[in-house]
Amino acid sequence: MNVLLTACSGRHPAAVALAPAALRGVSLSLQPGEQVAVIGPSGAGKTTLLHLLACALKPSAGQLRLGEHDPWAVSRGTLQGLRKNLFLAPQTPPLPPRQRVVTAVLAGQLPRMGLGRSLRSLFYPVDIPAAEAALVQLDLADKLFERVDRLSGGERQRVGLARVLVADAQLWLVDEPLSALDPTRAEQALRTLTHAARARNATLVTTLHHVDMALAHFPRIIGLRHGELAFDLPTAQVTRERLHQLYAQHLDELSGAAALAPAQQAAPAPVVMHCR
Repeated sequence: MNVLLTACSGRHPAAVALAPAALRGVSLSLQPGEQVAVIGPSGAGKTTLLHLLACALKPSAGQLRLGEHDPWAVSRGTLQGLRKNLFLAPQTPPLPPRQRVVTAVLAGQLPRMGLGRSLRSLFYPVDIPAAEAALVQLDLADKLFERVDRLSGGERQRVGLARVLVADAQLWLVDEPLSALDPTRAEQALRTLTHAARARNATLVTTLHHVDMALAHFPRIIGLRHGELAFDLPTAQVTRERLHQLYAQHLDELSGAAALAPAQQAAPAPVVMHCR
């Protein structure tokens, strides 16, 4: 799906009237099958960007186009049809505590289900093999019939990612998918997401606090700061200098090698001298 944002601004509906917009004047385009990581310090507007792309938030200025359509200038029926091609995975997936994992995963198929089939699936899951296959990829197959409230925080986050894998969508919008995962599970989750998106030619846009993971797994990086586009570059051009400018006053949010100052990177290890 082709996606085009032109000078888009976004403001949360609950925001104070005179507060600055969370996202201001952002322009970018996405081609079918692209994989993009969005980085930036807390409060940069990353989640707002995903909500705009998901048609969950109407731009307060500028224009969004999904394919040939402006989703906010079409009929309600056409907008609902467009939304079926989008899947937004929030950082904390909305999982009812007493729900079974299989049902929670298959909720990713709800946009394509009719009312009757979706209600029936609450009691008799309609596609258990699809849910199990998604959970296998995230090492959660043994939790298929477990209740959600018996899972750890990291397991619940992986259930939320399994929803993405069963969704029949062209644009995957994933918000901070690694926040509750240890490094090994985080690597596994990103490999699974990127591989599955590539296999289906789905466009994948994910926000990440883990800058090193973004640089390692995505060919294109978008940097946001103070609600504005700081850069939109191939990963090879995202230097440590750019990262330090992006995270100025927020260097504690950088991780791993990306957090090291350029001088630290270049300095050779000290030589121990022994005097006799």
